[in-house]
Amino acid sequence: MNVKIIDLKKFLVLSFSFSLYALSFALLTYAYALNIDKVKINFLEGDYQSAILEGEKILANNDSLPESDELYYVLGLCYLKDGNYLRASDIFEIIIKEFDDSAFKEEAKLGLGDTYFLRGYYDEAQIYYKELLDSNPKTKLKPAIYYRISQALLKEGDTERAKKYLDGLKKDFPANLEARINNDLYSLTDIFYTVQVGSFTKPINAKNFCNKLINEGYDAYIEESGMNEKKIYRVRVGKLKLRKEAEQLKNKLSSKGYPTKIFP
Repeated sequence: MNVKIIDLKKFLVLSFSFSLYALSFALLTYAYALNIDKVKINFLEGDYQSAILEGEKILANNDSLPESDELYYVLGLCYLKDGNYLRASDIFEIIIKEFDDSAFKEEAKLGLGDTYFLRGYYDEAQIYYKELLDSNPKTKLKPAIYYRISQALLKEGDTERAKKYLDGLKKDFPANLEARINNDLYSLTDIFYTVQVGSFTKPINAKNFCNKLINEGYDAYIEESGMNEKKIYRVRVGKLKLRKEAEQLKNKLSSKGYPTKIFP
């Protein structure tokens, strides 16, 4: 009888300990879920710094709890929005390499391509976009991929290939957001490259500099932006179809000591 009582006591102790462990884990998971919600809310409100601080704090304490891949993905988006493309790239790669069954894997691949696009590495961005498309031709992200590839090609001045992707987007996904960004997708292929050589707060300074460039034989003009006292007057030169032509113009102007930057 005594043996049975002792065994029962042991069972009750073990059972109680397990219950405490289960309760602790449940509370920890609940708190973790609340913290992820806080990160999401900060992201949706555009407060990327607060989302990053909260998200990194959670990961520092424990990065193996449920929904870690979702937290990583939201963090990646926050870093992307905040302009820290290298950190965003690292996070998207973690999702791709360490979470085989993640529901965010394709989105992470798209995000990784975006980190290269936003740094101006258009060839590399296209590699990631096309890899995603090749690995799953029926991916729900196909419209977004088509649109991004077209934009990368436009940045490189390859309007002919860009038009093919825009044609596919318009034909296969006419109701999609990417297809409705512009009333006429073909207007995207009408972009031009220009070289900015000055930015002024006073219109008279912009006008004098613009006239100086015109007298030197350059096709200079002024673009205004902003409102009222916050207006900016940008002096730009040329409207060129190909980026390589803009690069040549930029080099020519730079050799004369002008601060230059190519747009778009």
